[in-house]
Amino acid sequence: MRAVLAQEMGSRRVLGRVWGGWWRGPGLCAAPRTADFGTEGRHHLQPRGPSKRSGPLEEQPFRGLLRPENLSREELVDVLRAAVVDQKGKPGELTLLSVLPELSQGLGLGGQELQLVHASGKETSGLVLLSTCPQTASRLQKFFIHSRRSQRPTATYCAVTDGIPATSEGKIQAALKLEHTDGVDLVVPVKSPSRKDILEGVKRTLSHFRVVATGSGCALVQLQPLTAFPSQLQVHMVLELCPVLGDHTYSARVGTVLGQRFLLPAASTKTQRQVLDEALLRRLHLSPSQATRLPLHLHLHRLHLPGARPRDAPLELLAPLPPYFSRTLQCLGLGQQ
Repeated sequence: MRAVLAQEMGSRRVLGRVWGGWWRGPGLCAAPRTADFGTEGRHHLQPRGPSKRSGPLEEQPFRGLLRPENLSREELVDVLRAAVVDQKGKPGELTLLSVLPELSQGLGLGGQELQLVHASGKETSGLVLLSTCPQTASRLQKFFIHSRRSQRPTATYCAVTDGIPATSEGKIQAALKLEHTDGVDLVVPVKSPSRKDILEGVKRTLSHFRVVATGSGCALVQLQPLTAFPSQLQVHMVLELCPVLGDHTYSARVGTVLGQRFLLPAASTKTQRQVLDEALLRRLHLSPSQATRLPLHLHLHRLHLPGARPRDAPLELLAPLPPYFSRTLQCLGLGQQ
């Protein structure tokens, strides 16, 4: 996890944070400059503090993955405070939201309360946007809503997929709904939704994708959601028969017979850990048991925000890839094209 305090918008501040699944450790690996995921940008993250020397790939398969169960409340606050790389202005379950009061105090924000403005899924790494001002938070949320309505992407994700999309670029459209199954909410596609379906919670979703690099039967894909729905990008890539690497929720819906992939019915497919073929495991230097703990390789890389004033140029936040993500690109040769 890394954090960045974006440029003040008016007299208020906006805090952007990189959520690396859960990131632990002082050194965050810079994003590779190839594959259109460089570190250039108006606001980007750089590692603070000394970096630990990496061992062989086999010894540190998921370096950079933070697990909250291994931290005390105070340690998590220290990690968050140390991760802020740019700050303008005055300086139950353990989650980011639960320690926001301590983080606000540790950043010298006084009595100003940090509130969530924009975040992706729990397992997704990348930027999380926080604000100290209700008016700014409301303005940004309206900006995101208006951008979705006009189909202007504001967020760009990068993903590594198990499989290569049939086309190098395109749009994925699907009607999705949440279904409560075996005690959990899962997203399922709905074919030809009726007006009644839409009224009962089915939503038409849309994402744009672009294949940036391919290798070892995998792809580095740039994703831009044009609608907002839980697990939208994961389910969309499953519909393309290319589940995101580390997707232990929806990847089982893709079956294979004689090397040909096909989509299994969501209603009759049980959730299970992602199964990777032996050749891919060898390229990733992972054992089958390690593969069951593979993090989701879906990263919110870029956010576009409005300027502080109407005439100001838009802002752009960039988040480097977590170390385990960069390691995967290195193993698969996806960062060298």
